[in-house]
Amino acid sequence: MSERYAKYDKLKFDYPADRVLRITFDRPETFNSVDAETHTQMTDMWIDIDRDPDINSVIVTGAGKAFSAGGDFSLIENMIGNSHEIMKTWKEAKDLVYNIINCNKPIISAINGPAAGAGLVVAILADISIAGKRAKIVDGHPRLGVAAGDVAAIIWPLLTSMAKAKYYLMTCKPVSGEEAERIGLVSMCVEDDELQQIALDTAVELANGSQSAIRWTKYSLNNWLRQAGPIFDASTALEMLGFMSEDVKEGVLSHREKRAPNFRKDCPL
Repeated sequence: MSERYAKYDKLKFDYPADRVLRITFDRPETFNSVDAETHTQMTDMWIDIDRDPDINSVIVTGAGKAFSAGGDFSLIENMIGNSHEIMKTWKEAKDLVYNIINCNKPIISAINGPAAGAGLVVAILADISIAGKRAKIVDGHPRLGVAAGDVAAIIWPLLTSMAKAKYYLMTCKPVSGEEAERIGLVSMCVEDDELQQIALDTAVELANGSQSAIRWTKYSLNNWLRQAGPIFDASTALEMLGFMSEDVKEGVLSHREKRAPNFRKDCPL
């Protein structure tokens, strides 16, 4: 592994082909959940990837049966009622999205299983998202007791429709790989045993193409996301505000106790 990425020790880096970098969420025992340190590293690494002259494309995938289950309970519980941690996480959440959008290299996600939370940011914000049939995409923020933040408002309505985005983001219903392809949430859905090879073939094709043409195409298309920046900023701020509420305490407790949440029925909003 290049010394450039040695500091990102919470993730696995390798080079499966010439000028192709592969990043793997590598905590299979926790379905590749994201702790605080991993969240910081997966935010910062895109700046180094953007500046790396030795690679032309990037693959992101997960070890084992999951892509990434998102933030682990320790990360979430440390935020509840903690204004300092909330501000830190809000900045990182925004930087993660904008760093991916502004990264000059084309990014391919190979979604090999459940994808949620911060992991889902990378999965569907990738320039080409390839899901296996056993993929399960879910934005579970409201089930946790906070507003759907991360990439929810910036990209779900653009990829699917406002109607589909509201349905899945408000109800937290999971989306299978095949359904994700049908509604336009991912680029394609393939057989599970073909997923990694198709992702690699795509990455190699992009790595061997006209780099100026590919990178300018990415930059211009991502202006659709940049113009939605104020919507995204507001959505993540509202998500963070929820970590000061009683609902998020009940949401986390219900997850730990493996039961349905019992949120307050009245709300002044």
